Amino acid sequence: MGEQPIFTTRAHVFQIDPSTKKNWVPASKQAVTVSYFYDVTRNSYRIISVDGAKVIINSTITPNMTFTKTSQKFGQWADSRANTVFGLGFSSEQQLTKFAEKFQEVKEAARLARDKSQEKIETSSNHSQASSTNGTDDEKASCAGPANTHLKSENDKLKIALTQRAAGWTAPTLPVTAWPPPGSAANVKKWEIELQTLRESNARLTTALQDSAASVEQWKRQFSLCRDENDRLRNKIDELEEQCSEINREKEKNTQLKRRIEELELELQEKETELIDLRKQSEIIPQLMSECEYVSEKLEAAERDNQNLEDKVRSLKTDIEESKYRQRHLKVELKSFLEVLDGKIDDLHDFRRGLSKLGADN
Repeated sequence: MGEQPIFTTRAHVFQIDPSTKKNWVPASKQAVTVSYFYDVTRNSYRIISVDGAKVIINSTITPNMTFTKTSQKFGQWADSRANTVFGLGFSSEQQLTKFAEKFQEVKEAARLARDKSQEKIETSSNHSQASSTNGTDDEKASCAGPANTHLKSENDKLKIALTQRAAGWTAPTLPVTAWPPPGSAANVKKWEIELQTLRESNARLTTALQDSAASVEQWKRQFSLCRDENDRLRNKIDELEEQCSEINREKEKNTQLKRRIEELELELQEKETELIDLRKQSEIIPQLMSECEYVSEKLEAAERDNQNLEDKVRSLKTDIEESKYRQRHLKVELKSFLEVLDGKIDDLHDFRRGLSKLGADN
């Protein structure tokens, strides 16, 4: 009834490897419930997580604890009492942010509770010291003062009587009612009881003060351990940040390599396509070779025919030249023949005109 949940979320739980202090070991196979609990009676806060019947987190939050975000979805804190480091992996950055804010809030509440507790211890310690001092000295001086004075005077009288008896004479006998005075024994008993009570109270307060001092020393030792742990965790965080930067650089390299691999795969696919085409073409190479041989034979035959044709063309050119020469010679002869023929024709015309004239005269 005194411990109640104040915040609940779900996350994957991890613990640091106790042997290496570097690697994370999964504490749960899947995401489990992680809750903040507040204990009203002890005024303390705890983080509790249960996987089935197994308690995997039972961490009491102290003001010295620090929750660190190591990535967008992962955070961790060190528990010196459990001598381990807990890590939580969330499904989103918003859940991590809410958990970290709640951790800071709970840590501040734990610090206020510790300060109030120390103030109460210091107040009770100072009050007990003042009570023990005043109760044992002032009260004894004020309350037991008259009785002690009376007892001292009576003791002095007894000493005088003993001295006189030792000297050889008898001291006058004191009246029975003269010492101790009426009611003094009861008062002395009462004061002795009160003195014993005050001594016991002083002893208890001294023990409480010693316990408080031991608790302060323990808190100092725990603070020193937590400070050393904090320094170690800071160094670890620096190392992890450096590792994260290296991982980011490796991721960039991997991204570049992936792009290069994709480009090479595309080129490989193109080459494979070309290879398939070449294989298909290689299948028709024998046919092409036979065709090529056939074409070569035809080409040789054509070259032979061409040579023959060239020879014929040369002979024809010779014949043409001869025929041209003959034609020129014939043209000359024809021209001379035509000139002769024209002369003959003119003579015939003249002869005809002569006949015509003879016919007309007759």
